Amino acid sequence: MSYDVIVVGGGIGGLTAAALLARRGLNVCLLERQSEVGGCAATVAHLNYRFDPTYGLHTGWEPGGICARLFDQLGVTPPAAQEVPQAYVVRLADGVDIPRPSTLRQFEDDLRSAFPECADEATDFYHGILESERRTEADTVGASLAGSPSRFQNFIDIQLQTLTQSSLAECSYELAAQALDPRQRFWRLAGGIQSLIDRLVRSFQQSGGRLRLNAPVLRLAYGPDGVPIGVDLLNGERVLATRAIVSNLTIWDTFGKLVGPARTPRTISSALKELSGWGVYQMFLTTSESAASQLPAERMLTVTDTSEDALERGGLVLALGQRDSRDARTAVVTVYTHPDDWFSFHEDHAALEEREQAMLSTTWAQLHSTVPELANEIELIETATPHTFYENFRRRFGIIGRPFKQSAVPTPFPNLWLVGDTTARGLGIDGIIDHARQTADRITE
Repeated sequence: MSYDVIVVGGGIGGLTAAALLARRGLNVCLLERQSEVGGCAATVAHLNYRFDPTYGLHTGWEPGGICARLFDQLGVTPPAAQEVPQAYVVRLADGVDIPRPSTLRQFEDDLRSAFPECADEATDFYHGILESERRTEADTVGASLAGSPSRFQNFIDIQLQTLTQSSLAECSYELAAQALDPRQRFWRLAGGIQSLIDRLVRSFQQSGGRLRLNAPVLRLAYGPDGVPIGVDLLNGERVLATRAIVSNLTIWDTFGKLVGPARTPRTISSALKELSGWGVYQMFLTTSESAASQLPAERMLTVTDTSEDALERGGLVLALGQRDSRDARTAVVTVYTHPDDWFSFHEDHAALEEREQAMLSTTWAQLHSTVPELANEIELIETATPHTFYENFRRRFGIIGRPFKQSAVPTPFPNLWLVGDTTARGLGIDGIIDHARQTADRITE
């Protein structure tokens, strides 16, 4: 079987690229190893509850925004998007709540109230990151805040962890400016992230694209000249691509699995060894509507540990989901973690179970301590670890999101393209969408 374009992997990046290319008249086949698309962003189902593993906040849906422009091109109705004036609340270790409002003036007042010990420094910091002449790609936020009070550093750090998957010491001014700009508008999608996934699939299929589920790809297939001509599936089938192959695998898995170590140039192998990222530990919970109504916001970023030798990243994110017919609210708690730690137990399953239990106990205690409003009104439904993300999605070490130090890693072949969270330069879902759109543009030039 031959197509113009093969897309390997049905995450947000792969779906976006496939839908755009099919809409532009190309014959596209999307191959997904799972029985459904969406990748690690897809809705998670447990015990008849459905959980949104993302934070439920989206950018780029304003008129003329990245996501709005995407659906203008796709020819399907976009998900209904509602602006969220107060995107989240940051709760410091001392219990002080700091909302993220939508106006800079209000934010300045909140900063001065929350940080009387460094009010001018806090407001100056926010003005500084918004001034392009004050920041460069090489500058890190941590260096500029080295002498600042730890409370303010923790406040910035938990937001950068959540929004950029990088810590205070790792995040550049440019990236921080994208994430922390108080003028940034956030949106809630009706139906959550799954509504976006479903509409991308609908557009792809309406444009004639072929979606093949339960079709794991083994490797690239090469022609006599060493250039990829398609892919080999695990079942022994070969699928050909006459124009392009788009990988929605992680940057590590694209080269480690699709391209193969023997065909990956040494310069790329060296660059990949310098890249690393975070994994996540998640708890899927339910809570009563009455307990949820006591929270200051539907999304909370809480500082849980301010010590330098903290085992995990020092904070957790609580995101409430929708109420269902049982008058219960779903909720997802996310903690960033070092993925390597979870794979050092692969020869000892008992040690891994002990690690999981320790993580559960620690996170459960932190949740009760930092969000006492939930009291005893929460029930644990299921958990997910980096092992879960590896087993379900075959992501190297279960790594989620952008690498710590992201840099462009070129492919060695003119017809191989990469899309997805580990290669997108922008932030969040709209950053992935924009990168996939740019890739589709280059393929169709």
